[in-house]
Amino acid sequence: MIPTLAWTPNGVRFIDQTKLPLEESYVLATTYEQVAIVIETMVVRGAPAIGVSAAYGIALGAQRTTALTPHLFAPEFDAICARLAATRPTAVNLFWAIDRMKRLFAALLEENATLEQIKERILAEAHAMYEEDIAACRTMGAFGAALLPDQGAVLTHCNAGALATCGYGTALGVIRSAVEQGKRIHVFADETRPFLQGARLTAWELMADNIPTTVICDNMAASLMRAGRIQAVVVGADRIAANGDTANKIGTYNVAILAKEHGIPFYVAAPWSTIDIATATGDAIPIEERAAIEVTHHGGKQLTPDGVGICNPAFDVTPAKYITAIVTERGVLRAPYAESLREMELVAN
Repeated sequence: MIPTLAWTPNGVRFIDQTKLPLEESYVLATTYEQVAIVIETMVVRGAPAIGVSAAYGIALGAQRTTALTPHLFAPEFDAICARLAATRPTAVNLFWAIDRMKRLFAALLEENATLEQIKERILAEAHAMYEEDIAACRTMGAFGAALLPDQGAVLTHCNAGALATCGYGTALGVIRSAVEQGKRIHVFADETRPFLQGARLTAWELMADNIPTTVICDNMAASLMRAGRIQAVVVGADRIAANGDTANKIGTYNVAILAKEHGIPFYVAAPWSTIDIATATGDAIPIEERAAIEVTHHGGKQLTPDGVGICNPAFDVTPAKYITAIVTERGVLRAPYAESLREMELVAN
């Protein structure tokens, strides 16, 4: 399994995704502030992985505290949560994980737990999130694999694989599961400008698993669809609104429209922690705007004229009407999503 992140006695170790695929190196975060920087700089990325990283960041902050009592630690705990919450705005898994830690901490204060007990329980909760993520990816992989053809090509956008999770992956988990079942799947991976997660990360992952993969430029999908070379699309998600509108890496919306035009099923695979029932529609999802240098430069080389205007939203929102099905570890949901999501939420609770 690809070691996206791991808890160690010295801190949280991350594979440095900014160096892949040419260099496999690791970053050790020994403070919660360093975890925050790792998230901001996309050393670690992908909504599920960001959520678990934040949980470990909180655990790391608790382990390193100099406070002597739980109540003296409380303001520091709030500051740790606030710092990690400020790292990236779109991936709701981040806020889900922080909220889960906040609720645990409040309960422990109510129980009059000692500071050592709080440290142990917070770390145990982070470990639980890590294991839950892997289990969820494998379960949704099995659900999603049933949707893919026995033989054919699947297009994916960005990286929703083991590198975006604690292991196995969401969209790539669906593909991995299909291959494990004996389906003959060829993957077309959009390069995913400007950060090239598809060209760098998805291709690297799938090649390591010996899954046939072809990288295409982002503007090639329509041509391949028209030629009948793509049978399905499966992508991940950073936030799914209550009506099914889905935020994912910029360019996903384009692919969804193209799939609809060519009669190709478009699937979204994401854990339940990506569902944001409190957000009514995609219009209310905050979209992160990243630094211009990601567009103006690549590999240290400048690509654009000095002074040109740059727009760099990291995500877009695909309206629910373009989504054939949403695959979660709880099952496969279909339109109308406002109803199917609400029903599954009620059943789970």
